[in-house]
Amino acid sequence: MTNRIIGYALLMALTIQGALMAQDMLIDDFSDGNAVSTLGTNWQGFTDQVMGGRSEIDTRLIREETDIFLRMTGTVSLENNGGFIQVRIPLSEGGGRFDATDYRGIRIEYRTTGTGSYYLHLRTSQTRLPWAHFAARIPLADEWSTFEVPWSSFESELSLFKKPGIDKLKSVGIVAAKEAFNARIDIRRISFYR
Repeated sequence: MTNRIIGYALLMALTIQGALMAQDMLIDDFSDGNAVSTLGTNWQGFTDQVMGGRSEIDTRLIREETDIFLRMTGTVSLENNGGFIQVRIPLSEGGGRFDATDYRGIRIEYRTTGTGSYYLHLRTSQTRLPWAHFAARIPLADEWSTFEVPWSSFESELSLFKKPGIDKLKSVGIVAAKEAFNARIDIRRISFYR
């Protein structure tokens, strides 16, 4: 009888989790084996070298058993006023706005290695200067983990606005930054959640 109750509770939990995930709007799960998101936009990798920094990046899709995921590795250097590497996905072809007001935030399934600081970055039509964005830190995770970042967690960095305009989103970035370290983050799934 106890095993039946435990089995029923587990089935209910999985059903509820499945229903919640079905309400997500998938940005990418890399299942198609390329670096094109479900929105039809391409992932982009870049570093502080665009501003004279010295950080190095490598991005690639990795197949590991039945998983396909995006891996960003590199060396974050603080030399020459640098300090970041980033993979970013535009949310609309042609650089238009994306209205995410129907969602509560971003859910990311990922893992990291070692030490360092990792962030989600949002750019909106409010962040016209190249260095302006909204950032939320994501914790280190040696094993595959799922982390939800509500819109309220994003803080202004060099933007004139305190909070991001969720109806004006332009891109989402995964960033290793703000300290010198060897970075590695694997991203298996990223979505907006309700």
